[in-house]
Amino acid sequence: MRSHLLNDTTAEQYRRSVTEGVERVAAKLAATDRPFTGVSVDALAPRIDEIDLDQPLHDTTAVLDELEEVYLRDAVYFHHPRYLAHLNCPVVIPAVLGEAVLSAVNSSLDTWDQSAGGTLIERKLIDWTTERIGLGPAADGVFTSGGTQSNLQALLLAREEAKSDSLAKLRIFASEVSHFSVKKSAKLLGLGQDAVVSIPVDHDKRMQTVALARELERCTKDGLVPMAVVATAGTTDFGSIDPLPEIAGLCEQFGTWMHVDAAYGCGLLASLKHRDRIAGIERADSVTVDYHKSFFQPVSSSAVLVRDAATLRHATYHAEYLNPRRMVQERIPNQVDKSLQTTRRFDALKLWMTLRTMGADGIGQLFDEVCELAREGWKLLAADPRFDVVVEPSLSTLVFRYIPANVTDPAEIDRANLYARKALFASGDAIVAGTKVAGRHYLKFTLLNPETQASDIAAVLDLIAGHAEQYLGESLDRAS
Repeated sequence: MRSHLLNDTTAEQYRRSVTEGVERVAAKLAATDRPFTGVSVDALAPRIDEIDLDQPLHDTTAVLDELEEVYLRDAVYFHHPRYLAHLNCPVVIPAVLGEAVLSAVNSSLDTWDQSAGGTLIERKLIDWTTERIGLGPAADGVFTSGGTQSNLQALLLAREEAKSDSLAKLRIFASEVSHFSVKKSAKLLGLGQDAVVSIPVDHDKRMQTVALARELERCTKDGLVPMAVVATAGTTDFGSIDPLPEIAGLCEQFGTWMHVDAAYGCGLLASLKHRDRIAGIERADSVTVDYHKSFFQPVSSSAVLVRDAATLRHATYHAEYLNPRRMVQERIPNQVDKSLQTTRRFDALKLWMTLRTMGADGIGQLFDEVCELAREGWKLLAADPRFDVVVEPSLSTLVFRYIPANVTDPAEIDRANLYARKALFASGDAIVAGTKVAGRHYLKFTLLNPETQASDIAAVLDLIAGHAEQYLGESLDRAS
């Protein structure tokens, strides 16, 4: 069994095995003509259930053959131009190369003596990101597993900085379309169910600052503590960007921590055309970024950034076997001192490889392309009487629904849209997401693939309309 360990004696076997795996994936990518096969759970689950994990195949080729059947054949391929569903991006090759390197070397980024140069590369990228944001010379941060963890850590710091004698008094303010991780974080942090105050949004799905000011005033008048305001720069459903400068002003007025969840909108940090859309982000106390959304990185690649590095002490614990206190005086850089995680992948390498190969402008150009594509898609939807589109895109998301000409029952229209999404997924021809707006079912395009064209959007809209019309026709037949 030692023959399977990666070391100096198995380097050639490693080369052969990885090359065979890469060739399989490359062939699959080249031959993929739709984002999904449409396989159902009931069809795929028995094949996986019948595999006896206690009976190994002992051969990489045989394992890859099996993997083709149970995964590669039916995987959802985000690189396909008609994958239009969630915040999943196609990935750039330099980052995939970085993934291969970091997996093989397997550095752990918790302590210097497990990573060495990896620690310094991550710190350099944190500095690069905080400079792009404009957080100032005292800024710092750390890579995380994703936006949920980044939001949790930011709100942990905000809780500690609030210095309240009662957790029950703490309040977090976020828009009604903010990410669910805000409420989840409040629960994990031991705050009450009422801790998150939902602020209404305007027609463009942006937080209403007048309402925010009113709630902040009410909070302080009632003897409560405004712990944090979470402004979103790219909501999951609409890609909307809250009015950051106005929110920053209110946070300064009330002495409240300002967190910006820019997990989606962080691509604007590299944008050549639209950086001004997140003006005001530089005034935040903390920021979440997901490079694996709009920097075209493989999952996972995220970070939480803070204006004041000293606030990261709230996540610091010292263990004699890992990061004893004396290491701080010895100026040994242990990233675990800043992180909620201990063992942690060298995910920063993927972004490093990307920037050193493509440059920030290369990333920004790709993100600008999908933002422009969303603008084209919005024009198509606005001009098509078959559809109702909710808001003009701020980033690259479109929320809409099919409106039949001869049906007025909202519930029936809901069912038609739900059916269309399900039927489209089952066909494998395209994948779209769904959400609710004012209690009604809508469909959603999340456009993160620069290879997607307006013609793809038009074709998918026709497919949606066709499936919806089929459902309505069958429904009419059943009724008669």
